[in-house]
Amino acid sequence: MRAALFGLSVTLLALLGSVPAHAADDTDQQLPQLDRGEKLEKITLPAVLEKLTGWTKFGKGKVYMLPLKKGQHVRVTFSSKSKYAYMAIFDLSSNDDESFFGTDEDGNTADVTVNEDTTWLIKPYYSRVTRRRGLGAPYEILIDPNPPAAQQPADQQKDQGPMLFPPRSKQGQ
Repeated sequence: MRAALFGLSVTLLALLGSVPAHAADDTDQQLPQLDRGEKLEKITLPAVLEKLTGWTKFGKGKVYMLPLKKGQHVRVTFSSKSKYAYMAIFDLSSNDDESFFGTDEDGNTADVTVNEDTTWLIKPYYSRVTRRRGLGAPYEILIDPNPPAAQQPADQQKDQGPMLFPPRSKQGQ
């Protein structure tokens, strides 16, 4: 009897282990392959600035899934004490397997207005190709749903009509 139960539980575990992580999700989006030990955490766009903190080492960390609606503007900023920790953002609605943003090439801040409903996969990772010491790296991700508007260049400001208070002339100073 115990052998039969053990065999049944091993079979169930094998079947459950082969189900992809996104099978229980309502979306038809494909998830990039997660490294062994990574945990998927679903988050929602916060109403105010949200800080996510964690530790990443060779796939032993959290990966965040963030659904976004068309027209939403969001700023995602990554920081770490380690120069070997990075973050990549994947657009799960795209057929492209590559990230559309990576801190190794694009800087530490992604400032994006979404053109269509989508889900992002935000993946902090520890570089495997560089020589380094230590067991991993701590990180911090800031998600800002209401980033301040970018300053317009001076030539665009001039085209907006008359100013209430014209700039001071330097002649009288």
